[in-house]
Amino acid sequence: MTAWGETYKWTLRGIGSGLFALFLVTVAQAHEVASPDIQTRVPRSLSLITGKSLVLDSPIPFSRASIANPDIADTLVLSPKQLYVIGKAAGTTNLTLWDAEGSVYALYDLAVSPDLTRLKEHLHQLFPDENDLQVMAAHDRLTLTGTVSSATHVSEAVDVAETYARQKVINLLRVGGLHQVMLEVRVAEMERTLLRRLGVNLAAASGGQSFGVSSLKNLATVLPPTDPSAALVAGPVGLGVSQAVNALLRFQTGSTSWTGFIDALKEENLVKVLAEPTLVALSGQEAHFLAGGEFPIPVPQAFGVTTIQFKKFGIQLNFNPVVLSPTRISVTVAPEVSDLDFANGLSLQGFVVPAITTRRASTVVELEDGQSFAVAGLLRDTVRETVSKFPVLGDIPILGALFRSSSFQKNETELVIIVTPHLVTPVTEAELPLPTGQYLEPDDVDFYLMGRLQSRKDKVRTPLPPATQLPFEDRLAGPVGHMMP
Repeated sequence: MTAWGETYKWTLRGIGSGLFALFLVTVAQAHEVASPDIQTRVPRSLSLITGKSLVLDSPIPFSRASIANPDIADTLVLSPKQLYVIGKAAGTTNLTLWDAEGSVYALYDLAVSPDLTRLKEHLHQLFPDENDLQVMAAHDRLTLTGTVSSATHVSEAVDVAETYARQKVINLLRVGGLHQVMLEVRVAEMERTLLRRLGVNLAAASGGQSFGVSSLKNLATVLPPTDPSAALVAGPVGLGVSQAVNALLRFQTGSTSWTGFIDALKEENLVKVLAEPTLVALSGQEAHFLAGGEFPIPVPQAFGVTTIQFKKFGIQLNFNPVVLSPTRISVTVAPEVSDLDFANGLSLQGFVVPAITTRRASTVVELEDGQSFAVAGLLRDTVRETVSKFPVLGDIPILGALFRSSSFQKNETELVIIVTPHLVTPVTEAELPLPTGQYLEPDDVDFYLMGRLQSRKDKVRTPLPPATQLPFEDRLAGPVGHMMP
């Protein structure tokens, strides 16, 4: 084919492609003309309060009105141009109006909210001093914001708002004021013990083979002569003396030696326990204190394995404060005082596990800042009497005292706990002295010549913080409880 023929062929092909593209554009334009855009209307806002109504005046007569959610609002036609709208529950819905030709000519976003004015008046009547308490409505919910003076007012304000919007209250309230509580606790215990004990053992040995001994309460025991601690009395028999014996009497009649072992004791003990812990905790948080220790307890496990657990003892204190108002505090206090009792302990696999004597109390009180309450009446009075005697011989009048052992023990314990809560604020470091703040190492003159363990206070070059510049008195407790020199 010639060059002209090739050119003619490509020219016809290009004309065909252009006609096809023009056909597609024409079809598209025709489709647009046949399918016009859907017209939409921008809804207008309409607000309403729960339980109240309004009258909506229409500029043209309407043929029909519709509420999207009838549970939120309802309508009543008063006239062709007036519509009565009633708010039933908090929420949002749509109100649509049609004209006489059946076309939508009005669309409203209807928002029904709780009666905030009545709620604000109610809250102001209940809490006239809470000036920062704010109420807002968002969708179908109420929002409480601002700052109140106590945690009690927070819960009460939420309860009031719940009556206007059941389970639809958002609590964004903050509690102002102080929230740190310092609890000063004084635990004082006095324990008195009275012990009276009398026991007698007799031993008799003659020059011959005669021998006799009484061993009640093991004041005197028979020992073989090979025992180096045996006190040889006669023949091949020796006697051992218990450490409880505090008097020994010996006399001889003829060829017989009489020995009396006497345990006579009267003992009075007095124990004083005083602890003054100071704890600080946030409102609603629990704090713990322990002045004592822990002792190990062996716990047998499987396959002959023994593990160790530790049990606390001493003076323990658990407390949980709740700030009710700027001046009122509710405190849950649970003090406990415990001691180790080895007399009633338990032997387990070679370990001696002591028993624990415990005095504890738990109470909830409500008081003002700085007031104190006492947990008293924790009294304990124990009397123990023991009489051990030989049958018949111990019942003989007068002489029966030589054949019996008597013990009288009385324990009296009184425990008093005094608790004082305070609302506290943080302080600067300069207002917190240290127990070493007034210590200055002695120089050679003070140490060797004057015998002082520290230099005089007038030699301290660095001025003391204002909190420690107090008149020095003859006492140990410093401004924050330290042992001051």
